[in-house]
Amino acid sequence: MARISISEAAAHQIRHVLEERGSGEGLRVAVKPSGCSGYSYVLDFADRIDADDQVFEDHGVRVIVDNEALSVLDGTEVDYVSEGLNRFFRFNNPNVRDECGCGESFSV
Repeated sequence: MARISISEAAAHQIRHVLEERGSGEGLRVAVKPSGCSGYSYVLDFADRIDADDQVFEDHGVRVIVDNEALSVLDGTEVDYVSEGLNRFFRFNNPNVRDECGCGESFSV
């Protein structure tokens, strides 16, 4: 069975943004063909859960992934990090075999 986990820091950020928006089911994570290495992550906040979505919940928040992206994302931890002035979601994805130099795309 596939699994996506959510760190406490990511859960806090997801909760914060959903509260600011006033609605939403959770963070939608997808992948698309892109960049020099093959795939890139696509993030959006989901206002609904579709029939072909898988829902993963940790720390009281949800990450929604469609079935097509599940094989690429299986085992991934969604984290939220601060590096200097930058804050962003980071994906600790055990399926990644290579990343491009800029960090925008990856291959599995």
